[in-house]
Amino acid sequence: MPSPLPLAETAAAPAVRPYQQYVYAYPHKTAYRPLRRERASLRDLWANEPKDSLSLYFHIPFCEVRCGFCNLFTRIGAPDGLTTAYLDALERQAIAVREALGDGARFTNAAFGGGTPTFLEAAELERLCDLAEHVLGADLTAIPLSVEASPATATADRLAVLAARGTTRLSLGVQSFVDSEARAAVRPQRRADVEAALARIRDAGFPVLNIDLIYGIEGQTEESWRTSLDAALAWQPEELYLYPLYVRPLTGLGRHRDRTAAETARDEAAWDEHRLRLYRHGRDHLLARGYEQVSMRMFRRADAPATGGEDYTCQTDGMVGLGCGARSYTSALHYSFDYAVDMHRIRGIIDAYVARSVDDFRHADFGWEMNGDEARRRHLLQSLLQAEGMPVADYRARFGTAPDDDFAAELERFRARGWLDDSAGPEVLRLSPEGLAHSDALGPELFSAAVRARMAAYEPK
Repeated sequence: MPSPLPLAETAAAPAVRPYQQYVYAYPHKTAYRPLRRERASLRDLWANEPKDSLSLYFHIPFCEVRCGFCNLFTRIGAPDGLTTAYLDALERQAIAVREALGDGARFTNAAFGGGTPTFLEAAELERLCDLAEHVLGADLTAIPLSVEASPATATADRLAVLAARGTTRLSLGVQSFVDSEARAAVRPQRRADVEAALARIRDAGFPVLNIDLIYGIEGQTEESWRTSLDAALAWQPEELYLYPLYVRPLTGLGRHRDRTAAETARDEAAWDEHRLRLYRHGRDHLLARGYEQVSMRMFRRADAPATGGEDYTCQTDGMVGLGCGARSYTSALHYSFDYAVDMHRIRGIIDAYVARSVDDFRHADFGWEMNGDEARRRHLLQSLLQAEGMPVADYRARFGTAPDDDFAAELERFRARGWLDDSAGPEVLRLSPEGLAHSDALGPELFSAAVRARMAAYEPK
């Protein structure tokens, strides 16, 4: 956590805290609960779902190190034989999932995430691609495929496999090009090694390179933030993601918090202002250099090639997730395996996963049952957080009502705060620049009371 800013730099705390929660999926896994096995047969869950435009996700829960800010489902390293055992379990799960989907299932989008998928060696990545193609029937060379990597694991042999198997987007987690900032985020890496990895990625010829950067790291200034931005821009990435730093429970940085409530409130207010200042600086810097803002976090180079996956949204198409950190979405149920952040608990969940039989994979374990209200919230939330906004006609066509009918109080609050762009006209619901800046405050305000209660009752583990 950064130290408080000097008094001269500290502005008044905003009326609404801008950094509350990153909403990348709704509801969050902390709202999921154990499901009764007899009600969660995968065959039954997928029986009446549209299956002609599915998205495939493989989760690889291994990293060479765990960054201080990370609360993702991943473990450090893998004892001898564990990655092989994990891929064996993935194959058993893929067999069960394919049986549940039945004939006619078609994948139009794929992603490998984690963790760090490129923790797997080149031959293991070949096997992962084979599972997608030969067991599940996804033609990776014909659909958009996104893969996450780290500088240390972006080796030439791994990249060659991914390029040959059809990867259209390679996302590299850099976070900072300033070595001292990387150390402060508990991410041991050197800029020279990052630059070498980027050279290998460009040599491999992926159509889209994405670079992840983080702002709000302890000791980071506008000048050092610009250093990272310019270092990334030197590689002309097709995409850039700018993430605000969060310090969450049970993470490396989170375990070192020891302050009174008054100190916490003062520090958080100063940190909020600091992150907002860095966000605006980064946004303006990229906009001035030919990038378009897609969301609060995502920026795309104006001349970036289309890969075919730009229009995909898992709020309308099914998501089929494999691996013990993956989630899957049907219209009636969102489901996954157990979720944890603590390293000991994660290891236990992975060990249990690799011990499963094919039959054990024929049902969902943890989940959240969707209803009409939750579907409306999810659609509005995920659409509104995109810079282009949401066509009101699309919402009406799907739900038979208008957003202002269903969310009058919430939208009125957003308008009163200047978070909505009234110039967009009545047929497009779109955030203003200030609304985009406050995406991590706006999103949680659309959570239902039921989701809030489940998340509040969740005991971190």
